[in-house]
Amino acid sequence: MAEPSARSAPGNDAAARKRKGRKRAPSPVYGAIDLGTNNCRMLLAQRSGSSFHVVDAFSRVVRLGEGITGSGALSQGAMDRAVEALKICADKIRRHNVVKHRSIATQACRMADNGAEFLERVERETGLTFDLISAEEEARLAVHGCVDLLDEEKDAALVIDIGGGSTELSWVDLAEWRRRGGRASGGRPPMKSWTSTPVGVVTLSERFPEREDRADWYDEMKTYARDLMKSPRGARAMRPIFDEGRAHLVGTSGTVTSIAGVHLRLPRYDRSKVDGLWMSGDEALEACKHLRELDIHGRSQEPTIGADRAELVLAGCAIYEAVAELWPAERLRVGDRGLREGMLLNLMRKSKKRRRRRRKPGADAASAATGSGE
Repeated sequence: MAEPSARSAPGNDAAARKRKGRKRAPSPVYGAIDLGTNNCRMLLAQRSGSSFHVVDAFSRVVRLGEGITGSGALSQGAMDRAVEALKICADKIRRHNVVKHRSIATQACRMADNGAEFLERVERETGLTFDLISAEEEARLAVHGCVDLLDEEKDAALVIDIGGGSTELSWVDLAEWRRRGGRASGGRPPMKSWTSTPVGVVTLSERFPEREDRADWYDEMKTYARDLMKSPRGARAMRPIFDEGRAHLVGTSGTVTSIAGVHLRLPRYDRSKVDGLWMSGDEALEACKHLRELDIHGRSQEPTIGADRAELVLAGCAIYEAVAELWPAERLRVGDRGLREGMLLNLMRKSKKRRRRRRKPGADAASAATGSGE
């Protein structure tokens, strides 16, 4: 009688049934909160390959920087709105058993005389500890968050992050990234240069209240934004690449997703149609033109604008046009992503490195036998 095969052996069958009945431990959840001048946004996600999939999300307009250009401080009402939104974030983090998270504050808290005091209040009332990040880190996180949107066939990209209180511009060397293996290498694209301009949709709107002579008002906003924008030495060295049509723009802000929604004439905002969309430079400018011809009521009736963005979207368009005039490119890539995605990828990447270090002692005997080391 033949011996039973390993596949049909009773002991192996029992082991297989045991493995089948055993539940796999859930993948850990990571979190990222971005408290900006206008919005409070949070993402909770689990690792999925080299990226992640979203478990929960939260976004609320809190207008933290409301009135800051005149007073130099965060108002009581703005701080109260932000704290209430952050309490919701903290509750979600607890309910999802988040293993690691990071919370950052940006331009409004950098500008405000009482920014540090406000973040201390946030920690007392919500348990969330915030990092007040620099403009440079803000720019780097925006680039990291939109790596999947970069066109490796081009030689350069300009990443535009239009916030509520500032606008970060990052020039990315795609030619060098391609030489290093590009996206397939898992490495980050090198930033050739970056700059932060102290103008965003909230601060620009407050400086230039809307007037009936909308065309002149809009041009004044655009000129003001353009005059503030600096081109660092590293960026100027990339000018020939843009002049020769070997570069593209990437927009990661709510302004650019609004422009995309208007261009597509969506009946309601749909991230799956907006995130990753390619637009021509002319199409983006045409959408801006359509919006600036509408009064605030008309803009609020646009399905992808609504009342929340109607007051601020034209300031964002003016900033975008100022950038596009200074750094023209044939195509714009739209990203409904940014700082939170960059933070999540960093958190997951660091966690992966730590696990490798913990496994290292298990290989000590083999390393000692061969004399090898890292």
